[in-house]
Amino acid sequence: MQPSTSSKSQIMWPSVITVISAAILIGAEVFGAAFAGGWALAILFGLDDTGAHILQAVLFTIGVLIMIAFIRAAQRVEPFTRRA
Repeated sequence: MQPSTSSKSQIMWPSVITVISAAILIGAEVFGAAFAGGWALAILFGLDDTGAHILQAVLFTIGVLIMIAFIRAAQRVEPFTRRA
């Protein structure tokens, strides 16, 4: 039997807060590394400011994908909702 569509979900706030807190911490590290890494690689390869910004944008985009994957995986471990 499938669950009825009228059943309500209850938000599990401790799980939500745990995942958000971890995402803030990991996000600061990932995005900080993206900007610093883009700057360092631009200097290493002798790129100008535009090249550095493009490299930082690419690394930032990779960081966004990493954060999306982290939040999805964390949500499987710490579910955000529970059927009431």
